[in-house]
Amino acid sequence: MMKYILFVLALTIAVSANAQNTLQSTPKGAQYQIFTSNTGEKIKLNDIITFQYIQKTDKDSVLFSTYTAGHSAQTQVRASQNVADLMEIFPLLTVKDSLFVKVPTDSLFKGHEEARPPFFPKGSNLNFTLKIEKVQSLDDYMAEVKSAEANGAAKYIADHKLLVKTTPTGLKYVFTHPTLKRKPLKGDTLLVNYIGRTVDGKVFDTSIESAAKEANLEQPGRTYEPYPVVVGTAAVIPGWDEGLLLMNEGSKAIFVIPSALAYGAQGNQGIAPYSTLVFDIELVKINPIKHAASPAAKGPVKKPLYKKKAVVKKN
Repeated sequence: MMKYILFVLALTIAVSANAQNTLQSTPKGAQYQIFTSNTGEKIKLNDIITFQYIQKTDKDSVLFSTYTAGHSAQTQVRASQNVADLMEIFPLLTVKDSLFVKVPTDSLFKGHEEARPPFFPKGSNLNFTLKIEKVQSLDDYMAEVKSAEANGAAKYIADHKLLVKTTPTGLKYVFTHPTLKRKPLKGDTLLVNYIGRTVDGKVFDTSIESAAKEANLEQPGRTYEPYPVVVGTAAVIPGWDEGLLLMNEGSKAIFVIPSALAYGAQGNQGIAPYSTLVFDIELVKINPIKHAASPAAKGPVKKPLYKKKAVVKKN
């Protein structure tokens, strides 16, 4: 916290003393001042950068701070789409650089003034102070992400002593309560109870009321009952589609689903990008559709054991 206070104080003093004389402008109209002169390689297109930032109004009211949020920001550097995305600014920087940026709000609300909040009057600015913490090539970033994800999944499996099997796609599963009842087919509607966790054990979703209460999970308006899934139709994440087709009616299993079979690089409502997910699954019931019978289902074609000899009539 002390480092954060000193960083903000230093930037505030520098901005107050020098901003009027040293601010430079980008082609889209943002103004900026770089406070450091680090000599490392400049940030390039497609690089992944990790940075801290504080977002303020002209009256110094803090709108957002990664420092108080407790986590840094991360983005991939792309071609600039608008003045507020800062993509014109990032290629001017290197790791450990810090800077001040003024983004004119008139540009932000051009064409939709009705969305302008009262703390951004005409002629005002959205102000940023930023510090670049880490710069990675896309390849290095992906290698780091895959390693971290694999290590997280392996740790969860080891900590919970799971004897999992792995499919060719990377889905890991173990049956905790097998049955000999029928298996579902693609297109069947399955009624499924589940508890979804991240590999750090946090429950993010469940169809079971007692599990939600135990995890202090708030799901306003949620009806706790088995969840209907039309299996094999991409109605759910790929890890579910694949895993459910391995189960029997009445069976229970644990799925350890890599991000490639879950929510991938996008994440989903509190699930971070590249997250392995763990599901306790119970296949409560199968409501089958009428499936076309395959040749194998009709049974083999019977052939005679021997050929009948032709009967020759005598005159």
